[in-house]
Amino acid sequence: MLRSLYSGVSGMRNNQTKMDVIGNNIANVNTTGFKSGRVRFQDMLSQTIANAQAPTANSLGGVNPQQIGLGVKTGSIDTIMTGGALQPTNRDLDFAIEGNGFFVVSQDTGANMKYYTRDGAFYRDYQGNLVNASGFRVLGYGKDPAAEYASPETTVLNTDPDDMEPLSIPNSIVVGGETLSLETYSIDGSGQIIGVFSDGNPYLLGQLAVSKFNNAEGLEKAGNNNYTASNNSGAPEFGVANGEGYGTIRQGVIEMSNVDLANEFTEMIITSRSYQANSRTITTSDEMLQELINLKR
Repeated sequence: MLRSLYSGVSGMRNNQTKMDVIGNNIANVNTTGFKSGRVRFQDMLSQTIANAQAPTANSLGGVNPQQIGLGVKTGSIDTIMTGGALQPTNRDLDFAIEGNGFFVVSQDTGANMKYYTRDGAFYRDYQGNLVNASGFRVLGYGKDPAAEYASPETTVLNTDPDDMEPLSIPNSIVVGGETLSLETYSIDGSGQIIGVFSDGNPYLLGQLAVSKFNNAEGLEKAGNNNYTASNNSGAPEFGVANGEGYGTIRQGVIEMSNVDLANEFTEMIITSRSYQANSRTITTSDEMLQELINLKR
């Protein structure tokens, strides 16, 4: 059979893969913190018809190799980790990381399985726990359980990454034997959660943890705007915002998708035409085979 038939099939198959990625990008154009994908192609194995020849002593020049390519394959599907636009919401529990870094969330209070996300739309449940839209607990650094609540200037948090804990904004705290009710709260650019209680004083309740990776593009998408570490992402490094490359936390804004619709529609047109051209390759190859068969009448 003609090689061009299989080259055309490989072209159609891989352009369909690219179209799937483009479709997913467009579908997530309004997904909070979404990072777009990109497909790159590579040529497949080439069949060598004749090897290259070096120049000879009797003045014959060199001859280049003769090779026939056997189609195309998907070389990589990249995740583009550039930042998306920040959209103001004026909501107290909407956050975005300006720069590198990911929020850390977990399905269980033990924080055994960690997920990483750029989606900073958080909520307080009725117990005051800080959670995301899926109910995952937001992790960070808390104070020593044996110590009383104190002002942000005097409170020392436990910043050991192995002791990260689910954060909460409690409805009441006990200070000096007196029960105080929560009045209001805020989170600053370093992720510190500061609550103002019924005595009128601010107290440091905890601090959001931020993680970063040596190769963030190596993270695996886990759904629900979450990522998990992979063999090629590197181990997560934990810290706090406003230092050592962890970015800055902005309150009252969320990060939008980084999908560029103009680019996606352009790639869609190119992919569609490439798919059409590969299908025409198959049709033309079939016509050539038909002419060959018609030699015997």
